Amino acid sequence: MITLKKARSIIKAALAKGEELGLQPLSVAVLDAGGHLIAFERSDGASVGRFEIARGKAYGCLMLGMGGKALLGRSQTTPGFTNALSGVYDGKFVPVPGGVLVRDKKGTILGAVGVTGDTSDNDAVAAVAGIEATGLTAEP
Repeated sequence: MITLKKARSIIKAALAKGEELGLQPLSVAVLDAGGHLIAFERSDGASVGRFEIARGKAYGCLMLGMGGKALLGRSQTTPGFTNALSGVYDGKFVPVPGGVLVRDKKGTILGAVGVTGDTSDNDAVAAVAGIEATGLTAEP
């Protein structure tokens, strides 16, 4: 399980990675395995609407059990299916990198992290850094 303390640590490390790399202001959402929000934080200067995007990136990973990079590939090969999922999940499904599954050492999905603010690939780098800083396994 991802505790509130661990979620805050993930966020802190993800935001620090963004600063280290000189990324645009990031926003980070951490969800539990059921898709419920544990914690969210946005950097100073982060643009409007970032909560929904960060949450949608993480939520999409949980709903299909795959990382954002795999979701992007799925959306390119089966766009009709991906568009349908967006409707099924009330638009809370954002199939791009920056959504990262969180697994324990046994491979069990504990939740997901969504990062937004820079390019999707850079968002994923920050998410992975946040997850790995807590000793958990990231699946971008």
